[in-house]
Amino acid sequence: MLASDIIRRVRQIQIRTGRQVADILAGEYISVFKGGGIEFDEVRPYIPGDDIRSIDWNVTARTGEGFVKRYVEERQLNIMLLADVSASQDFGSQQRSKREAVAEFCALLAFSASQNDDKVGLLLFHSAIEQFIPPRKGQKHALRIVREVLAHGEEITAPLSPTPARSFWKRLKNRSSTLLRSARQGTNISQAIRYFISVSKRKTVCFVVSDFLDQAFEESLTLANQRHDVIAVLVTDPRESDIPPVGLISLHDAETGENRLFDTQSSTFRNTVNTHAAQRIKDLEKRLRRRGIDFIHIDISQSVVDPLVGFFRMRERRLNRG
Repeated sequence: MLASDIIRRVRQIQIRTGRQVADILAGEYISVFKGGGIEFDEVRPYIPGDDIRSIDWNVTARTGEGFVKRYVEERQLNIMLLADVSASQDFGSQQRSKREAVAEFCALLAFSASQNDDKVGLLLFHSAIEQFIPPRKGQKHALRIVREVLAHGEEITAPLSPTPARSFWKRLKNRSSTLLRSARQGTNISQAIRYFISVSKRKTVCFVVSDFLDQAFEESLTLANQRHDVIAVLVTDPRESDIPPVGLISLHDAETGENRLFDTQSSTFRNTVNTHAAQRIKDLEKRLRRRGIDFIHIDISQSVVDPLVGFFRMRERRLNRG
């Protein structure tokens, strides 16, 4: 794909999501994400009436005069987007793929963060850690994040700059001689979470955006949620649960490379697929909520904005109750 095509798609998402951020999400974002508490600002001379618990005893002892610590509200947030770019994300039976829906979701959050002077970063992963972009502020940085989600895995004329995460994965890969499939043919959410924890020293709002075609990732999400604010975002395509009766078809698993033949005329087969897909979503949400991890479900045939607004409003109600 040409770099000009990537730029065009990024601009389309910017125009579409920019209006939605301005018209819908701005107030919702601010009402939910108010910052991470308070942070140290400076030491000033003691004034009669100051709380003695705020006295800085080290400075007081060193100078012989009373000094107190001054704190301010920490408003600026760190938002980290963990975006799954494994092969299954390229699937799309509608006008866009799951990857494009992920890019639009990331754009909504990145532009909302930019508008509120917050920092936003990106971690791309599949069965490996592909790319890490540290949190920064600004519209230009937000646009880069959208570009990277869309451009990953494409052959473009302008190569993307290397990142520490890529060299990190190269070191890991060199330790193993058993890698038989390409890195994108698989998903390793736990490894992505471990990397996120290792590079995030400050409390961060972390959105894990994936189709969650992986196993045994709940423990890592729970561990990250103990220090950070982790939100799981499931992205699905309607054809993953609703297969039309078109006769014999060969289905290709992008994650494993396996091909299997199915008779879609069979109502038993179609009902089994539908039931299994619906149960997977229900069970995933139940398991995560039991661990205190919020859950957002995005169907790529529908609006990406509505589930995000619903999440913001749910968070606001919970804050008001607390």
